[in-house]
Amino acid sequence: MATRLITLGRVAGPWGVKGWIKVTPYADSPADLCGLTPWLLRRGGAWQEFEVLEARPHGASVVARLADCDDRDAAAALKGSEIAVTRDALPAPGADEYYWADLVGLKVVNLQDEVLGEVTGLMGTGANDVLRVADRRKDAQIGRERLVPCVAHVVRSVDLARGEIRVDWELDW
Repeated sequence: MATRLITLGRVAGPWGVKGWIKVTPYADSPADLCGLTPWLLRRGGAWQEFEVLEARPHGASVVARLADCDDRDAAAALKGSEIAVTRDALPAPGADEYYWADLVGLKVVNLQDEVLGEVTGLMGTGANDVLRVADRRKDAQIGRERLVPCVAHVVRSVDLARGEIRVDWELDW
């Protein structure tokens, strides 16, 4: 089984003159990225592992010093790189908590045992998260996507082992 990588941010550019980088994190809290190591950075198609020597929140961003990134030019060369960690580097979620990456690909079934589709992504709306569910049934409309609120009264259960999310949501909604 291939190691799953979870993309957590992007290098915005150099920070200062001593090789530090400024990172735009994708997590709700910039501090979440600071304790994870090593980081894998991708420019183009290749991932390269970097040891994180220091990292700290800086407003809505993170500033970090990486091994073998000793000056502004080296930091500038990393601008635009995606930052990922391996899935097993993430802390275990709490009870009834899930990483978005763990939900992508799960089958979504309603309380009447009708398959609504497969989770293709999630989005945060401010009020609550929303599951993007692609309808892959043969008789479904081409490109049909449902937006299902990811709230307790709609999402009744998540079974990662079975690869299934059970929702209180009608097929024709």
